[in-house]
Amino acid sequence: MPFYHQLGQIPNKRHIQFRKPDGSLYLEQVMGTKGFSGIQSILYHLNPPTQVSTAKKIRDWATPIEQEGANRHRHFITFEAKIEGDPIDGRLHLLVNEDVALAIAKPVEPMNYFFRNSDGDEIIFVHQGEGILETVFGELPYRPGDYLVIPVGTTYRLEMKSKENRFFIIESFGEITTPKRYRNEHGQLMEHSPFCERDIRVPTKLNTHTELGKFEVRVKARNQLHSYIYDFHPLDVVGWDGYLYPWAFNIDDFEPITGSIHQPPPVHQTFAGPNFVVCSFVPRMYDYHPESIPAPYYHSNVNSDEVLYYVKGNFMSRRGVQEGSLTMHPSGLPHGPHPGKIEASIGKDRTEELAVMVDTFRPLKVTKQALALEDQNYMYSWLP
Repeated sequence: MPFYHQLGQIPNKRHIQFRKPDGSLYLEQVMGTKGFSGIQSILYHLNPPTQVSTAKKIRDWATPIEQEGANRHRHFITFEAKIEGDPIDGRLHLLVNEDVALAIAKPVEPMNYFFRNSDGDEIIFVHQGEGILETVFGELPYRPGDYLVIPVGTTYRLEMKSKENRFFIIESFGEITTPKRYRNEHGQLMEHSPFCERDIRVPTKLNTHTELGKFEVRVKARNQLHSYIYDFHPLDVVGWDGYLYPWAFNIDDFEPITGSIHQPPPVHQTFAGPNFVVCSFVPRMYDYHPESIPAPYYHSNVNSDEVLYYVKGNFMSRRGVQEGSLTMHPSGLPHGPHPGKIEASIGKDRTEELAVMVDTFRPLKVTKQALALEDQNYMYSWLP
């Protein structure tokens, strides 16, 4: 997120001597993107972050893809998944392409290691559960409805505080930003943006760990998962400053843009990634033209796949979907309201739906493990 933040102890200049009470140096790490021309932060460690005692490959990260058949609309009932494991190993990938992977997780085990995605940024949408995102940049408490935006290379662990936890995860192979049209030349969110910096939560508590022992950091790199063992706690930062750090935004703080007639999906955009966007559908007033049709018109995704993850509420243009449903409407096929939903929407003044949408500009592929969750009749649900 492009605004400056700092936590802990830092020297008054970059790249100068910064010493511990015993006279030895803190270890400075510059963490930046795009070859030092993107956003960056500078962190000060107790220990050299390069000091690894063991390194090994655990497994490939990629998930087997289904054998492709007819291009069709898809519906996956994610609440039927028997997902276990922790927040990383418990991820069930459903849809993937060269730019992004979409997964769900319902972890029941704590993370006894730390994780770092070195292939791109992540968004973890918290459907259920509360806890703390522990990171090298400090702690970030989370609650239902939060988007946790975690930049590439961030070492983190999810400390779950609830018995029931459910996440929708967007793994990018590049940078995730706020929409460019809502930012001025200085990076500030402008007046017509549906959210602003006041809505964004950043780490405010930095715990500097001094423990020694054996600590594992699992790293996703080159679409593989690797294990690294350190002889010290990886969250050993005494201070940092910069523009690169994790942050949280709650979907309830998204202010919907409405109009006298139906507004197109881009008004719901919340994030932008490489060849994909993320949108938030939140409770809002319907269109106020006297002859308006609140239900969306039929539309064709000429060059994008549309994915909707249904969080809660009354999904006014759909039938047969439920909390936790994930639908994909691929490019090449028109889609829109189910039979009867257009007429039924006329005269209504409000919707209470809550959903996360991901539109990709390259085709998504369905994983084999998603097939067990599929509603095979969804393609034909528009028949009378």
